[in-house]
Amino acid sequence: MSTTTADRRPAGRRTPARDPGPGRPRPGLFHSPWFLVLPALLPILLLSVGPILYGIALAFTDAQSGRTQATGWIGALNFRDLLHDTLFWDSFRIGLLWAVGVTVPQFLLALGLALLLDQKLRLRWLARALAIVPWAMPEVVVGIMWRLVYNPDAGILNETLRDLGLGEGTVWLGGLATALPAVLVVGVWAGMPQTTVALLAGLQNTPRELHEAAALDGAGAWQRFRTVTWPALRPVALAISALNLIWNFNSFALVYVLTGGGPGGRTRLPMLFAYEEAFRYGQFGYAAAMGCVMVAVISLLLALYLVGRLKGDQDR
Repeated sequence: MSTTTADRRPAGRRTPARDPGPGRPRPGLFHSPWFLVLPALLPILLLSVGPILYGIALAFTDAQSGRTQATGWIGALNFRDLLHDTLFWDSFRIGLLWAVGVTVPQFLLALGLALLLDQKLRLRWLARALAIVPWAMPEVVVGIMWRLVYNPDAGILNETLRDLGLGEGTVWLGGLATALPAVLVVGVWAGMPQTTVALLAGLQNTPRELHEAAALDGAGAWQRFRTVTWPALRPVALAISALNLIWNFNSFALVYVLTGGGPGGRTRLPMLFAYEEAFRYGQFGYAAAMGCVMVAVISLLLALYLVGRLKGDQDR
Protein backbone atom coordinates (compact mmCIF):
# COMPACT_ATOMS: atom_id res chain seq x y z
CA MET A 1 0.00 0.00 0.00
CA SER A 2 1.55 3.29 -1.15
CA THR A 3 1.72 6.33 1.08
CA THR A 4 1.35 9.92 0.05
CA THR A 5 3.63 12.82 0.87
CA ALA A 6 1.16 14.04 3.52
CA ASP A 7 1.28 10.58 5.21
CA ARG A 8 5.11 10.64 5.37
CA ARG A 9 5.25 14.22 6.79
CA PRO A 10 6.49 14.22 10.42
CA ALA A 11 3.87 15.16 12.96
CA GLY A 12 4.05 18.67 14.34
CA ARG A 13 5.93 20.16 11.37
CA ARG A 14 4.28 22.98 9.41
CA THR A 15 4.26 22.98 5.65
CA PRO A 16 6.38 25.84 4.35
CA ALA A 17 4.60 28.46 2.31
CA ARG A 18 4.87 27.82 -1.39
CA ASP A 19 6.58 30.32 -3.61
CA PRO A 20 3.97 31.79 -5.97
CA GLY A 21 6.53 31.61 -8.71
CA PRO A 22 7.98 34.22 -11.02
CA GLY A 23 5.49 36.76 -12.34
CA ARG A 24 2.87 36.06 -9.66
CA PRO A 25 2.19 38.64 -6.91
CA ARG A 26 2.71 37.60 -3.34
CA PRO A 27 -0.35 37.91 -1.10
CA GLY A 28 -0.23 41.15 0.86
CA LEU A 29 -2.38 43.95 2.21
CA PHE A 30 -4.25 44.50 -1.04
CA HIS A 31 -5.30 40.84 -1.12
CA SER A 32 -6.48 40.78 2.49
CA PRO A 33 -10.23 40.24 3.15
CA TRP A 34 -10.16 43.27 5.46
CA PHE A 35 -9.02 45.46 2.59
CA LEU A 36 -11.92 44.24 0.45
CA VAL A 37 -14.54 45.11 3.08
CA LEU A 38 -12.88 48.43 3.96
CA PRO A 39 -15.04 50.56 1.56
CA ALA A 40 -18.19 49.28 3.28
CA LEU A 41 -16.69 49.37 6.78
CA LEU A 42 -15.39 52.95 6.73
CA PRO A 43 -18.82 54.67 6.35
CA ILE A 44 -20.17 52.56 9.22
CA LEU A 45 -17.26 53.52 11.47
CA LEU A 46 -17.37 57.19 10.53
CA LEU A 47 -21.13 57.74 10.41
CA SER A 48 -22.43 55.27 13.02
CA VAL A 49 -19.86 53.95 15.46
CA GLY A 50 -17.94 57.22 15.74
CA PRO A 51 -20.95 59.43 16.60
CA ILE A 52 -22.23 56.85 19.08
CA LEU A 53 -18.91 56.77 20.94
CA TYR A 54 -18.71 60.57 20.87
CA GLY A 55 -22.28 60.83 22.21
CA ILE A 56 -21.48 58.44 25.05
CA ALA A 57 -18.43 60.48 26.00
CA LEU A 58 -20.46 63.71 25.75
CA ALA A 59 -23.03 62.33 28.22
CA PHE A 60 -20.41 62.48 30.98
CA THR A 61 -19.68 66.18 30.45
CA ASP A 62 -21.49 69.47 31.04
CA ALA A 63 -21.24 70.47 27.38
CA GLN A 64 -23.43 73.43 26.41
CA SER A 65 -23.96 75.51 23.31
CA GLY A 66 -21.71 78.50 22.71
CA ARG A 67 -18.03 78.87 21.89
CA THR A 68 -17.16 80.48 25.21
CA GLN A 69 -18.72 77.71 27.28
CA ALA A 70 -16.02 75.51 28.79
CA THR A 71 -16.72 71.77 28.82
CA GLY A 72 -15.82 69.79 31.90
CA TRP A 73 -16.00 66.16 32.97
CA ILE A 74 -18.83 65.64 35.51
CA GLY A 75 -19.07 61.85 35.59
CA ALA A 76 -22.55 60.38 35.98
CA LEU A 77 -24.19 63.61 37.15
CA ASN A 78 -26.32 63.88 34.00
CA PHE A 79 -27.66 60.36 34.50
CA ARG A 80 -28.39 61.08 38.16
CA ASP A 81 -30.36 64.17 37.19
CA LEU A 82 -32.12 62.17 34.52
CA LEU A 83 -33.42 59.68 37.08
CA HIS A 84 -35.32 62.51 38.81
CA ASP A 85 -36.50 64.24 35.63
CA THR A 86 -40.24 63.52 35.56
CA LEU A 87 -40.66 65.28 32.21
CA PHE A 88 -38.24 62.89 30.55
CA TRP A 89 -39.89 59.82 32.02
CA ASP A 90 -43.28 61.14 30.93
CA SER A 91 -41.91 61.45 27.40
CA PHE A 92 -40.45 57.97 27.74
CA ARG A 93 -43.86 56.59 28.70
CA ILE A 94 -45.43 58.41 25.74
CA GLY A 95 -42.71 56.97 23.49
CA LEU A 96 -43.45 53.41 24.58
CA LEU A 97 -47.19 54.03 24.16
CA TRP A 98 -46.55 55.48 20.73
CA ALA A 99 -44.29 52.58 19.66
CA VAL A 100 -46.73 49.87 20.75
CA GLY A 101 -49.81 51.84 19.65
CA VAL A 102 -48.42 52.18 16.14
CA THR A 103 -46.71 48.80 15.74
CA VAL A 104 -49.64 46.56 16.74
CA PRO A 105 -52.39 48.10 14.54
CA GLN A 106 -49.83 48.55 11.80
CA PHE A 107 -49.06 44.83 11.78
CA LEU A 108 -52.68 43.70 11.97
CA LEU A 109 -53.84 45.98 9.15
CA ALA A 110 -50.79 45.13 7.04
CA LEU A 111 -51.42 41.42 7.54
CA GLY A 112 -55.01 41.77 6.34
CA LEU A 113 -53.91 43.85 3.36
CA ALA A 114 -51.13 41.39 2.48
CA LEU A 115 -53.58 38.47 2.59
CA LEU A 116 -55.93 40.41 0.30
CA LEU A 117 -53.20 41.36 -2.18
CA ASP A 118 -52.03 37.74 -2.27
CA GLN A 119 -55.35 36.67 -3.77
CA LYS A 120 -55.94 36.47 -7.52
CA LEU A 121 -57.81 39.74 -7.97
CA ARG A 122 -58.40 41.88 -11.02
CA LEU A 123 -56.01 44.83 -11.26
CA ARG A 124 -53.97 43.34 -8.45
CA TRP A 125 -50.86 45.04 -9.81
CA LEU A 126 -52.53 48.44 -9.46
CA ALA A 127 -53.65 47.70 -5.90
CA ARG A 128 -50.13 46.66 -4.94
CA ALA A 129 -48.69 49.83 -6.45
CA LEU A 130 -51.17 52.06 -4.61
CA ALA A 131 -50.52 50.23 -1.32
CA ILE A 132 -46.91 51.41 -1.21
CA VAL A 133 -47.61 55.07 -2.05
CA PRO A 134 -47.32 56.23 1.61
CA TRP A 135 -43.95 54.50 1.82
CA ALA A 136 -42.65 56.54 -1.12
CA MET A 137 -43.58 59.85 0.52
CA PRO A 138 -41.11 61.65 2.85
CA GLU A 139 -42.23 61.91 6.46
CA VAL A 140 -42.25 65.71 6.28
CA VAL A 141 -44.63 65.61 3.32
CA VAL A 142 -46.84 63.09 5.12
CA GLY A 143 -46.94 65.32 8.20
CA ILE A 144 -47.88 68.43 6.20
CA MET A 145 -50.57 66.52 4.29
CA TRP A 146 -52.18 65.18 7.47
CA ARG A 147 -52.02 68.60 9.11
CA LEU A 148 -54.23 69.79 6.26
CA VAL A 149 -56.54 66.82 6.81
CA TYR A 150 -56.82 67.60 10.54
CA ASN A 151 -57.20 71.36 10.02
CA PRO A 152 -60.03 72.46 12.38
CA ASP A 153 -61.49 75.03 9.98
CA ALA A 154 -61.05 73.71 6.46
CA GLY A 155 -59.74 70.15 6.91
CA ILE A 156 -61.43 67.36 5.00
CA LEU A 157 -62.06 65.39 8.19
CA ASN A 158 -64.01 68.13 9.96
CA GLU A 159 -65.81 69.07 6.76
CA THR A 160 -66.97 65.47 6.37
CA LEU A 161 -68.14 65.33 9.98
CA ARG A 162 -70.08 68.58 9.52
CA ASP A 163 -71.74 67.27 6.35
CA LEU A 164 -72.78 64.11 8.21
CA GLY A 165 -74.11 66.14 11.13
CA LEU A 166 -71.64 64.59 13.59
CA GLY A 167 -70.26 67.80 15.03
CA GLU A 168 -69.07 71.32 14.32
CA GLY A 169 -65.42 70.38 14.14
CA THR A 170 -62.66 69.23 16.47
CA VAL A 171 -59.17 70.61 17.04
CA TRP A 172 -57.59 67.21 16.50
CA LEU A 173 -53.91 68.10 16.85
CA GLY A 174 -54.45 70.78 19.47
CA GLY A 175 -56.68 68.94 21.93
CA LEU A 176 -55.21 67.28 24.99
CA ALA A 177 -57.41 64.20 24.51
CA THR A 178 -57.24 63.92 20.72
CA ALA A 179 -53.64 64.83 19.81
CA LEU A 180 -52.00 61.47 20.56
CA PRO A 181 -54.75 59.31 18.94
CA ALA A 182 -54.68 61.56 15.87
CA VAL A 183 -50.91 61.21 15.56
CA LEU A 184 -51.15 57.44 16.09
CA VAL A 185 -53.47 57.18 13.09
CA VAL A 186 -50.91 58.97 10.92
CA GLY A 187 -48.12 56.74 12.20
CA VAL A 188 -50.07 53.59 11.35
CA TRP A 189 -50.97 54.89 7.88
CA ALA A 190 -47.42 55.98 7.07
CA GLY A 191 -45.70 52.80 8.29
CA MET A 192 -48.10 50.16 7.03
CA PRO A 193 -46.74 49.80 3.44
CA GLN A 194 -43.30 48.38 4.34
CA THR A 195 -44.93 45.89 6.71
CA THR A 196 -47.36 44.90 3.96
CA VAL A 197 -44.53 44.38 1.47
CA ALA A 198 -42.56 42.22 3.91
CA LEU A 199 -45.57 40.07 4.81
CA LEU A 200 -46.61 39.77 1.16
CA ALA A 201 -43.13 38.49 0.30
CA GLY A 202 -43.45 35.92 3.09
CA LEU A 203 -46.85 34.81 1.81
CA GLN A 204 -45.55 34.35 -1.72
CA ASN A 205 -42.75 32.13 -0.43
CA THR A 206 -45.28 29.76 1.15
CA PRO A 207 -45.69 26.66 -1.06
CA ARG A 208 -49.09 26.61 -2.74
CA GLU A 209 -49.14 22.81 -2.51
CA LEU A 210 -49.57 23.03 1.27
CA HIS A 211 -52.67 25.20 0.89
CA GLU A 212 -54.10 22.88 -1.75
CA ALA A 213 -53.45 19.80 0.40
CA ALA A 214 -55.08 21.44 3.42
CA ALA A 215 -58.09 22.43 1.31
CA LEU A 216 -58.46 18.86 0.03
CA ASP A 217 -58.43 17.66 3.63
CA GLY A 218 -61.42 19.89 4.33
CA ALA A 219 -59.64 22.67 6.22
CA GLY A 220 -61.39 26.03 6.23
CA ALA A 221 -59.81 29.41 5.62
CA TRP A 222 -59.01 29.99 9.30
CA GLN A 223 -57.59 26.49 9.73
CA ARG A 224 -55.38 26.92 6.64
CA PHE A 225 -54.13 30.24 7.98
CA ARG A 226 -53.42 28.81 11.44
CA THR A 227 -51.73 25.59 10.33
CA VAL A 228 -50.09 26.55 7.01
CA THR A 229 -49.83 30.29 6.50
CA TRP A 230 -48.88 31.53 9.95
CA PRO A 231 -46.08 28.98 10.67
CA ALA A 232 -44.42 29.95 7.38
CA LEU A 233 -45.02 33.65 7.97
CA ARG A 234 -43.97 33.79 11.64
CA PRO A 235 -40.21 34.47 11.10
CA VAL A 236 -40.99 37.38 8.78
CA ALA A 237 -43.68 38.67 11.13
CA LEU A 238 -41.35 38.62 14.14
CA ALA A 239 -38.55 40.34 12.23
CA ILE A 240 -40.66 43.14 10.78
CA SER A 241 -42.49 43.70 14.08
CA ALA A 242 -39.22 44.05 16.00
CA LEU A 243 -37.82 46.45 13.42
CA ASN A 244 -41.04 48.48 13.41
CA LEU A 245 -41.03 48.70 17.21
CA ILE A 246 -37.47 50.05 17.22
CA TRP A 247 -38.16 52.38 14.30
CA ASN A 248 -41.35 53.76 15.85
CA PHE A 249 -39.69 54.32 19.22
CA ASN A 250 -37.07 56.42 17.41
CA SER A 251 -39.66 58.47 15.50
CA PHE A 252 -38.96 62.17 15.22
CA ALA A 253 -39.82 63.91 11.93
CA LEU A 254 -43.46 62.85 11.64
CA VAL A 255 -44.51 63.91 15.15
CA TYR A 256 -42.33 67.03 15.00
CA VAL A 257 -44.12 68.26 11.85
CA LEU A 258 -47.58 67.34 13.13
CA THR A 259 -47.53 68.69 16.68
CA GLY A 260 -43.99 69.66 17.66
CA GLY A 261 -44.53 67.60 20.84
CA GLY A 262 -47.63 69.51 21.96
CA PRO A 263 -50.13 70.25 23.21
CA GLY A 264 -48.81 70.30 26.75
CA GLY A 265 -46.24 67.62 25.98
CA ARG A 266 -48.92 65.03 25.15
CA THR A 267 -47.03 63.93 22.02
CA ARG A 268 -43.48 64.71 23.17
CA LEU A 269 -41.55 61.58 22.31
CA PRO A 270 -38.10 60.95 23.85
CA MET A 271 -36.37 61.97 20.64
CA LEU A 272 -38.27 65.26 20.64
CA PHE A 273 -37.38 65.86 24.28
CA ALA A 274 -33.67 65.25 23.62
CA TYR A 275 -33.81 67.49 20.55
CA GLU A 276 -35.31 70.34 22.56
CA GLU A 277 -32.75 69.97 25.33
CA ALA A 278 -29.89 70.07 22.84
CA PHE A 279 -30.94 72.64 20.25
CA ARG A 280 -33.46 74.79 22.08
CA TYR A 281 -31.89 74.97 25.53
CA GLY A 282 -28.29 74.16 24.52
CA GLN A 283 -27.77 71.33 27.06
CA PHE A 284 -25.72 69.02 24.86
CA GLY A 285 -24.35 66.85 27.67
CA TYR A 286 -27.78 66.29 29.21
CA ALA A 287 -29.31 65.51 25.81
CA ALA A 288 -26.49 63.03 25.13
CA ALA A 289 -27.34 61.26 28.40
CA MET A 290 -30.94 60.93 27.19
CA GLY A 291 -29.64 59.47 23.94
CA CYS A 292 -27.59 56.90 25.86
CA VAL A 293 -30.67 55.79 27.78
CA MET A 294 -32.63 55.41 24.54
CA VAL A 295 -29.80 53.46 22.90
CA ALA A 296 -29.75 51.14 25.94
CA VAL A 297 -33.50 50.53 25.66
CA ILE A 298 -33.27 49.85 21.93
CA SER A 299 -30.34 47.48 22.48
CA LEU A 300 -32.39 45.62 25.08
CA LEU A 301 -35.31 45.27 22.66
CA LEU A 302 -32.95 44.03 19.97
CA ALA A 303 -31.35 41.54 22.37
CA LEU A 304 -34.75 40.17 23.37
CA TYR A 305 -35.64 39.75 19.72
CA LEU A 306 -32.39 37.93 18.93
CA VAL A 307 -32.80 35.62 21.94
CA GLY A 308 -36.34 34.81 20.81
CA ARG A 309 -35.11 34.04 17.31
CA LEU A 310 -32.34 31.79 18.60
CA LYS A 311 -34.78 29.87 20.81
CA GLY A 312 -37.16 29.50 17.90
CA ASP A 313 -34.39 28.14 15.67
CA GLN A 314 -33.35 25.65 18.38
CA ASP A 315 -36.93 24.44 18.85
CA ARG A 316 -37.16 23.72 15.15
